[in-house]
Amino acid sequence: MRPSILRFLSRLSPWPKWKPLDFSNPNFGIIAPGQRVEEETIPGYLASRYYPTRIGEVIRDRYQVVGELGYGVTSTVWLARDMEQRSYVALKIYVDAASMGQNVDHELKMYERISRGSKHPGRRAIRPLLDSFNIVGNEDKHQCLLHPPLFENIKADNIMFGFADDGPFKQFEQEELQNPSPRKEEDGQTIYLSRELAMQPGKLGAPVLCDFGSAATGDVEHYEDIQPEQYRAPEVIIEAPWSYSVDIWNVGCMIWNIFEGGSLFTGIDPGSQTYKSKAHLAEIINLLGPPPPSVLARGKRSGRFFSEAGEFLETSLLREYTPLEKRETTLDEDKEDKKLFLQLMRKMLQWEPEERASAGELVRDEWIRKHTGL
Repeated sequence: MRPSILRFLSRLSPWPKWKPLDFSNPNFGIIAPGQRVEEETIPGYLASRYYPTRIGEVIRDRYQVVGELGYGVTSTVWLARDMEQRSYVALKIYVDAASMGQNVDHELKMYERISRGSKHPGRRAIRPLLDSFNIVGNEDKHQCLLHPPLFENIKADNIMFGFADDGPFKQFEQEELQNPSPRKEEDGQTIYLSRELAMQPGKLGAPVLCDFGSAATGDVEHYEDIQPEQYRAPEVIIEAPWSYSVDIWNVGCMIWNIFEGGSLFTGIDPGSQTYKSKAHLAEIINLLGPPPPSVLARGKRSGRFFSEAGEFLETSLLREYTPLEKRETTLDEDKEDKKLFLQLMRKMLQWEPEERASAGELVRDEWIRKHTGL
């Protein structure tokens, strides 16, 4: 693999390297042993799968861990000091290779694939991969990816923004030095409470796409379950073949969420108060009307929710048909802008995947051009 961006730049830097900071301040809060926090709350959590990261630790004689930014089923993410480049990075440490199985380097391969297509104009909206390497934990190796740190604006939606300067990272670092993160020792691991990077008004960069651990190529037919629950496209819910058009459905839902301040769909079942596919389908029907027979014919799970005649079986979940025109409330005083906005939404929110606009077509949309200056 070609030299990473950081390894190349480190040879050019005229500045002296940072020295490690002392994060041994003993005045930290103690989390009760029986209290499950952070990655411990994940169903099926096993401490042995995770790398035993410690704040203040220096990895590969270069990256000093400052504090935890977040966690997930397959990784933890840390703010780290790149002492060679005198900068800050987000250090993503995966669970051990054995637990990752065939997906051990899936995200890395996706970044390499994106890098090979770097002339695409959308490349600027992708979070860069700065470096990658493996480290050895207690039982196995762990893959690490290095990225620029980002601000997570809407946590459930994974909408991320870059930072204009290092101010939030320096603030994070000082807070950790002066007021160390609460922690506990459990199963040979130190579990820390994560911190959030502070947002500085007016100093956020452009939104970026990131987290390609579940990304898939569109040149083969897919049936697997993907997408955050509230953003699942209809074909995903009924297990019909899906491709690039599922992302267009996502974009439509996310634009509505950001612009209108609320989700089009939640999928929350009134009885169980949890996400249910039947509740999600009912919400889509309430908004778009019943699905075309051609869509149902492709779904492996269509029979669980619809009769052979295409009638929805969970009629108690259906409400009055409420189209987009009635759902939209922020543009009532600007009828022309509202008209254009709803036209844009209809281009993305279609039962038929083939009826959704492509990314290229959306760039030329009148409402998009009006509000972005494209």
